[in-house]
Amino acid sequence: MLAIFSWVAMSFTDLTILFSKTTDINPGIEDYIPNIFFFTYTLALFSFYKFKIEKADSLNFIDLLWKIFVTGLITTVASLAIKSLDIVMGDTKLMENVLVIDLQFLIHIGLLIAFLVSTLVVWKHLILYQKSKFLLRTWAIFEYSLYASLLTGFLPTAIQEYVLYALVLLGFFLSVNMKWVAFLTFKQKWKGILLLMLTILYLVYFYISLTQFRAANPELQLVADNNVFIRAAFIFSTSYAVFSLLVILFNLPTSSAFEQKLDEVVNFQRLSQSIQTEQSEEQVYEILLDSAIRVASADAAWIETNIDGEISYFSHQINTDQIKRIKRFIADKKLKGVLDFDSADRNLKGGQYLSKLKDNLFKSIVAFPLIIHHEQTGMLVLLREVSEGFTRELSEITETFVNQAAISIEGFRMMSQALENERYKEELKIAKQVQSKLLPAVLEANDDFDIVAFSEAADEVGGDYYDAYRINEDRVALIVGDVSGKGTSAAFHMAQMKGVFHSLAQLDLSASEFLINANQAISTGLDKTSFVTISYFIINQKEKNVEFARAGHCPTLFYNRVENTSSYFTNKGLGLGIIRNKEYENYVQVCSFNYKPGDVMVLYSDGITEAKNSKDEEYGYERLKTVLKENAQHSVEDIQVNIIGDLYEFCEQNDLDDDYTTVIIKFK
Repeated sequence: MLAIFSWVAMSFTDLTILFSKTTDINPGIEDYIPNIFFFTYTLALFSFYKFKIEKADSLNFIDLLWKIFVTGLITTVASLAIKSLDIVMGDTKLMENVLVIDLQFLIHIGLLIAFLVSTLVVWKHLILYQKSKFLLRTWAIFEYSLYASLLTGFLPTAIQEYVLYALVLLGFFLSVNMKWVAFLTFKQKWKGILLLMLTILYLVYFYISLTQFRAANPELQLVADNNVFIRAAFIFSTSYAVFSLLVILFNLPTSSAFEQKLDEVVNFQRLSQSIQTEQSEEQVYEILLDSAIRVASADAAWIETNIDGEISYFSHQINTDQIKRIKRFIADKKLKGVLDFDSADRNLKGGQYLSKLKDNLFKSIVAFPLIIHHEQTGMLVLLREVSEGFTRELSEITETFVNQAAISIEGFRMMSQALENERYKEELKIAKQVQSKLLPAVLEANDDFDIVAFSEAADEVGGDYYDAYRINEDRVALIVGDVSGKGTSAAFHMAQMKGVFHSLAQLDLSASEFLINANQAISTGLDKTSFVTISYFIINQKEKNVEFARAGHCPTLFYNRVENTSSYFTNKGLGLGIIRNKEYENYVQVCSFNYKPGDVMVLYSDGITEAKNSKDEEYGYERLKTVLKENAQHSVEDIQVNIIGDLYEFCEQNDLDDDYTTVIIKFK
């Protein structure tokens, strides 16, 4: 209501002043009065749109862009309606009257300001997504300065131009903040592209329309007095729309790949959770079949099981007769590496021979063995209608799913046996087998550093986890973690952490992005009372640099050979699964350091520092730091032996209260 009243008052006073100038009558109204109403009109619109958008706090990014589109559509249609009226009645004296022309101009200005202000409010929400203190301050300066420019009509023209340049530069600086784009799905990005293109089209229309209007009628009064705000808001709105459009376009090719990787994480989580939630092997097979088809984009697939000589099939888009025909054809042609698994190198092109099979649509085939209790009890077979349809990467990912499903099935069978005969002991035996497969036998080492790991569980199984993954020839990802609790549940959560690590590490994310995505992925599989602590490192061998972040895990111990000192890194961090929403990113702190030959880094679990002797004294951080300094000149193997030896000597060979894990890296 205030905006409507202000526009009516602005129009009345502006028309009155213009009428007085054409008739030489004193209007009794100062020239600056319309500007005051223009100022009130703009701020009222800003308050209206700000309240309207903030009230609907559940809006996603596309909904915000949709609001701009709707406002732009309404204002553009209204503007075109006024123009059409001018075209229909353009030759009449009424439409040639300067007051009628000025009224049309004021209507167009009012529509433009409504569109610009609504756009500014939406741009503010997008720019301040994942905001920082610096960004908040910068936006506040820009916003207050922009609306203060409404009053620059009282200043000299030269000063107005300086104010305009400053606002434009600050607007360009803010326009690079587009973190929200990364969270759009492939489909949302296409919608965003369409909405942004229409937004730019509306802005171009208003620019051309008002420029022509002003050029044809130089006697009009209002624009010249308020051009700093209009031009600055127009340039900023256009620049952010163009930059957003370009960023989405550049990110479009990678969207499907990123979504596929996240889908892999979710599917691995489903398989991991099946150990605890599903009630039968059949349900695990169904999850495996569905996950493998989606990840590999297979056109058909089947799982074949052989239990006590009885063969069963779980299939998708293929019947049992077709399966038997394909198997018989491969056996008759003696095609190696297709459905047999003796060859270490799987034949991904074996499906080309299927084209010779009559009435067969499939030209690509790949198979994976289901190995349970060290015996093959079945296999997963994927088919595609195009030749060479399966890549080596997709094959390796699918094999990970199959292995996880085999672990799940193995868990079901062993737990059933445990219920019949000493359930608890058999359950622990299963978990120990699972854990032995999850912890790497050999960690990633090279000419730049030596690495060695040690892990011992307090129970039959534990929740400590460590692993390494080579991202590329220069970068290696390293992780050490600890699941809350002990026993089988901790071991199973550790299995989930391994799947998350291997799925995300290959995306080459920064340390902070890894923790944020890992928290999102792992939270879906943890019960409300569990969490996981980790430390994540990215070793850059080319730059001799280590970037790392800590999620609630023990502080890393580092020995500096040049200074002959050992100390702990004190970066902060919160465990995965404690905060299960986007607020988690506020608790991620990333640090880095450069390493030199002879430097040593010790990663460990809290079982080391909290180990107690018969006097109930803890081993502690200081003792660990001292032992490292005394042995830092030795090899990583000797450092490990001396640390573990000193630990057991301190504990007087007592039983473990918690899992012991160390990972020691010595740089060359």
